[in-house]
Amino acid sequence: MTTSQHAQLDIDSRGVARLTLDRPAVHNAFDDALIAALNAHLEQLHALAASGEVRVVVLGSHGKHFSAGADLAWMKRMVDYSVDDNLADSRQLSRLMHGLDTLPCPTLCRVQGAAYGGAVGLAACCDLVIASMAARFCLSEVKIGLSPAVVGPYVQRAIGARQMRRYALTAEVIDATTARELGLVHQVVAGDALDEEIDRQIDTLLAASPQAQRATKALLAQIAREPESDATREAACRTISELRVSAEGQEGLAAFFDKRPPAWLAARGGDKEPCS
Repeated sequence: MTTSQHAQLDIDSRGVARLTLDRPAVHNAFDDALIAALNAHLEQLHALAASGEVRVVVLGSHGKHFSAGADLAWMKRMVDYSVDDNLADSRQLSRLMHGLDTLPCPTLCRVQGAAYGGAVGLAACCDLVIASMAARFCLSEVKIGLSPAVVGPYVQRAIGARQMRRYALTAEVIDATTARELGLVHQVVAGDALDEEIDRQIDTLLAASPQAQRATKALLAQIAREPESDATREAACRTISELRVSAEGQEGLAAFFDKRPPAWLAARGGDKEPCS
């Protein structure tokens, strides 16, 4: 386990990493120290995920709320910041969002209670978001004269430009069911079932080929950037071709035809039947 004053990182024997915001006394609000801690952990996770040592990252938090957004004490300090000081802070937050969004392995976000401001961006940067019925989301920045600027590209990608215009300009609170309808959340469960559903999704993700997941995630990012370009079409063809002849691809196909678990699943005691 790697622990800082504001966040902790645990990695289990399966390669499941849990990155946890740990400021429950202030509802896991963002400040410069928390952002720095998360950036340091994400830098480590990028290397571990690229090597296959980390298979899945679960982003969560301790306490009643996922994150209340910006820390009030931090905001008071920022009143006296220059434009350059604010630019430096904003770039660190941007680095955090980009680092989470581009992790090579699958990412899960566990949301309980409030997810306000920058926390909506954290959810939007994860591949799967599981929320409790009590979860609430809000792009609250305009109410205090600010803008959801840094998180904007990620949230707009998740909910679409039309809905982004509404919620970024009104700062309305979005309940869990509405967040699911908008595409920000994938599943909504009862609060006492949240961890059970997270564990179920972890098992589902671990059943797939680690190499195939990394390749697919990279390809999907390119498709999002250039959906109809010649380069994207060529990347798609190259991705499937290289996976077919790779060791994991060959093992996956052999396991499918032999009706046995593939090596990456058997190695951790898996006994699930391959899907058809």
